[in-house]
Amino acid sequence: MTNKKKIIWEYAKAIITALILAMLIRTYIIQAFKIPSGSMIPTLLVGDHILVNKFLYGTKIPFKDKRVLMFKKPERGDIIVFKYPENPSKDFIKRVVAIEGDVIESKNKMVHVNGNKVNEPYAQHTDSSMRPMGIEPRDNFGPVIVPKNKYFVMGDNRDQSYDSRYWGYVDIKDVKGKALILYWSWDSEKSWVRFGRIGGLIH
Repeated sequence: MTNKKKIIWEYAKAIITALILAMLIRTYIIQAFKIPSGSMIPTLLVGDHILVNKFLYGTKIPFKDKRVLMFKKPERGDIIVFKYPENPSKDFIKRVVAIEGDVIESKNKMVHVNGNKVNEPYAQHTDSSMRPMGIEPRDNFGPVIVPKNKYFVMGDNRDQSYDSRYWGYVDIKDVKGKALILYWSWDSEKSWVRFGRIGGLIH
C-alpha cells in the first residue's frame, strides 16, 4: 500500500470511528432537542436548544421495549422528552406531574396529587377564565389513578399546553430521556441570541 493510500485509509478510519461514536452517543447517552412550542413557558422558551440525558432512565434495547442499566425512573417534577402517544414519530417535552399509583386531579387550575395540593412555582396561567368539569379537562379533571409504568405529564404553560389532560398517559417505554442543560437559545422574533439562558441547568 502506497503512502497516499495509507493516509487516505487512516483518514477514512478516523471518520468512520467518529461517526460510529457520534451515533452511539446520540442513541444511548445524549441527544439534542429544540423547543418548538410555548407549552413549557416560562421554563423553556420557543427557540431553546437543550441536551437530553438518555442514559439516566436506562438504555433501550433496539427493536424491543425492554430497558437495561436503568439508574432511576422518572420522578415528579422531572422534565422529560418522550414519543407523543398519538403520533410516535414526534417527540414531546413536558413535566412529570404524577407517577404510577398516584391519584391526580385538578380543582380550578390547582393540581392535587394523592389528596395534597402541589406547590408548582414553575407553572403559569395566562387565562383567568375557568372551564368547568365536563366541558374540557384544562382546569378541572379527575380524580384518576395513574396506571403502572405510566406517567401523567403537563406543560408548565398550563393554559396553553396539550398534554395528559387531553390524550392520557406516557408509557415508560416511550420516554426518551430527561432534559439536562440548555446549550443554545435563539429568539426568532427579535433575531437575537438569548445569551443569559445559555448553559443553564433545566429543572
